Amino acid sequence: MRPRIPRGIIAAIVFFAAATMVSGLAAVSLATPGGPLEPMWMVNPRARSGFEAMGPWAIALLVGLCGCCAFAFWGMASRRKGGYVAALAILGANLAGDLFAGISGAETRALLGVPIVLALLAYLLSSRVRRYFVATSRPLNPTESINTTS
Repeated sequence: MRPRIPRGIIAAIVFFAAATMVSGLAAVSLATPGGPLEPMWMVNPRARSGFEAMGPWAIALLVGLCGCCAFAFWGMASRRKGGYVAALAILGANLAGDLFAGISGAETRALLGVPIVLALLAYLLSSRVRRYFVATSRPLNPTESINTTS
């Protein structure tokens, strides 16, 4: 019997799916200024200004982020250890970025994300979640089982 996917992992999968879409749409929006996606920047006009200051590198950065998030989404959804490791790396990079932006004074609001990312990392590093991804690096067959309870 296939193990039930822990709710927290489902939430992480949804998070990385959303991050894939948002970063992809942001990249397309920056590549097509004044296009139909332009209104999305009303949510955070400072981000738009920051990305514009980066020039074409912003689009490359967002395409790379989109790819990384897509890999984490696919990998976690298909129960691959690589997807789990990618998720940890992405969240770790986000934590470092939030800390740097907050401490340097460039964006003090970024410090609000620190406890959230720490909580996500703590959950993903919990023994239950590690066992879920380490037990096998491929999806389980319906005839296989794993104990995912703590």
